[in-house]
Amino acid sequence: MSAPPFVTRFAPSPTGWLHRGHAFSALTAYEAARRAGGCFLLRFEDIDTARCRPAFETAILEDLAWLGLAWESPVPRQSERTPAYQRALDALRARGLLYRCFRTRRETSSDIASAPHGPRTAGRPGPHPARDEARWLAEGRPFAWRLSLAAAEAALGGFGGLSFIEEGAGPGGETGVIGARPELAGDVVLARKDVGVSYHLAVVADDAHQRVTHVIRGEDLFAATRIQRLLQALLGLPAPVYRHHRLLLRPDGKRFAKRDTAETLADLRARGVTPQSLRAQLGF
Repeated sequence: MSAPPFVTRFAPSPTGWLHRGHAFSALTAYEAARRAGGCFLLRFEDIDTARCRPAFETAILEDLAWLGLAWESPVPRQSERTPAYQRALDALRARGLLYRCFRTRRETSSDIASAPHGPRTAGRPGPHPARDEARWLAEGRPFAWRLSLAAAEAALGGFGGLSFIEEGAGPGGETGVIGARPELAGDVVLARKDVGVSYHLAVVADDAHQRVTHVIRGEDLFAATRIQRLLQALLGLPAPVYRHHRLLLRPDGKRFAKRDTAETLADLRARGVTPQSLRAQLGF
């Protein structure tokens, strides 16, 4: 049986409670799938094992069901797909597209466990001298695997033909066929000892595995599309269509975030807010 022509997903990280911003994003994807006669999927992006909690997963399922959303079961978790990510890493490493980086997190200001909201230009630090690398490996010093943009560019014969389709709009109003320009992302980290895979690598592998045709998410992730499109090209994965939507903002003009005191969907339910009234407030 052929796959639906329109497949999208909502992929929260179970590191906290859902808020209005999550509801807006989930409803945007869900309603797009409904209008297209397509399929809406859910998955848990739980590679950040230090912060993810089963209680948050349960709460997410309850919140989305309360909103009136439905999805296929069982819901996949990134923590269950480690072998697939390792195969992707092995494939990139075998082609000489990765290099070991022994720089510390403080030195690189790189945290791969969380989604990169907004631009994170890490530059191109490049491989260490062979003598230093051999010594540090012998000492057992931890390292990360970085994607070499120089090697990737050579493998693809340049980045000029690398693009993606944007049916929504980026932060600057970008729409249509967009040049990926992965060089703006730098030599990103794809794996660390403490976090086996980066958000970038996991998300492209998962979207391909779930046969996602349309990625619908907030405009804060527009910049992430640049490196994700590169990984799709390097791994021979299909490129979905992207729709980046506006961010739902708080009265003070800041976006909702788990780390602050944003009002949660559980709070709204406890106050007697109905899903119909919240949907109406959000424009659905």
